[in-house]
Amino acid sequence: MRKNKIDIVSLGCSKNLVDSEQLMRQFQAAGFRVEHNPSRINGETVVVNTCGFIADAQQESIDTILQLGEAKRQGKIRQLIVMGCLSERFRADLMEALPEVDRLYGKFDWKGMLTDLGHAYRDDLARERCLTTPPHYCYLKISEGCNRFCAFCAIPLITGRHTSVPMEQLLDEVRILAEKGVKEFNVIAQDLSSYGTDLNGRMMLPELIDRMADIEGVEWIRLHYAYPTQFPYDILPVMASRDNVCSYLDIALQHISDKVLSNMRRHFTSQETLDLLARLRREVPGIHIRTTLMVGFPGEGEKEFEELMDFTREARFERMGAFAYSEEAGTWAAEHLNDDIPEKVKQERLQQLMALQEDISLEIQEQKVGHTLRVIVDREEEDYYIGRTQWDSPEVDPEVLITKNTPLTIGDFAQVRITQAMPFELIADVC
Repeated sequence: MRKNKIDIVSLGCSKNLVDSEQLMRQFQAAGFRVEHNPSRINGETVVVNTCGFIADAQQESIDTILQLGEAKRQGKIRQLIVMGCLSERFRADLMEALPEVDRLYGKFDWKGMLTDLGHAYRDDLARERCLTTPPHYCYLKISEGCNRFCAFCAIPLITGRHTSVPMEQLLDEVRILAEKGVKEFNVIAQDLSSYGTDLNGRMMLPELIDRMADIEGVEWIRLHYAYPTQFPYDILPVMASRDNVCSYLDIALQHISDKVLSNMRRHFTSQETLDLLARLRREVPGIHIRTTLMVGFPGEGEKEFEELMDFTREARFERMGAFAYSEEAGTWAAEHLNDDIPEKVKQERLQQLMALQEDISLEIQEQKVGHTLRVIVDREEEDYYIGRTQWDSPEVDPEVLITKNTPLTIGDFAQVRITQAMPFELIADVC
């Protein structure tokens, strides 16, 4: 056991990761040695930053805590601390069910962790963090919370109302990170579309991205998790005119059936969805759209599922993920709708939808063969360098496998010619 060392295990989404990075900076300033997601737990204290979004993520968090609880019983660690979304949502239940946990914090009260460990939280470091990503890219969280209250979603129960980070704070953070060598900024929030509405009553995402694009050293800006209702259309001219704003948008649409969308309380119709997609593609030529779709929500019969399949065929999303509905306690759907679609049917629909998307993805990938693309080099493996295009977000999107015919530097950009396509990978040679 290494004294004065803290291991942080971060689960769930990139927004959680940013919280972990900020906490690491505070620990570091307090004199602790900190390691993130270590291959071997060897810290005196372990902090688990949990996810509480859907059942699978909750179970992963519980399993991780139980494994670390066993390590504590064996004397491998002295103190086990749990924080994040799961403990924000189910604190009382966790306290009773997990006596091996020494301290529980929610998503927003983890600042008290520093005090409990004998150190003061430093407000002057509030926007600083220890990056856990490769040094050439990072995630930039511009807001927290959500006011949408979709029927299926527990996020507002966990994060509360939408709260934007003041723009000048974000721009200062980007300048600091760019000076340290960060080139790619993946802008994240539960709801990008609402950025700024709580600050001065207007959507400020276009202004924020336009000003970010002016900062020296910012090579790529990529947008994640926009909401279709009240979409900030003024962002499209920024994307189209700014070379360092990627032609990429992550926008969860969930479904296309008006019946299902109404049950989901999305406040957006099928026709509005089609109009939005048409405008995105018209105003930002070459845009790659990532979306998330859901199968098995209450009210989705065979007719509605076929609508979703037809929509996917026609929309031809460059990037798409999907999941089966699982009822979340406390949500509107859990309290008002009957989750009557058998799990077997949900999984069959999910497999059909993803098989369709795999075919679409391959066709889109094959269109890139023979083209020269700019990629950022993420890492080196035995046979290839691994890179990404502007249309590929870290962790979730396809990668480019670059043959080692020319030495490349990790974190640099390179021009490559695509020679082969697979559904979720491209193979390329350096030009």
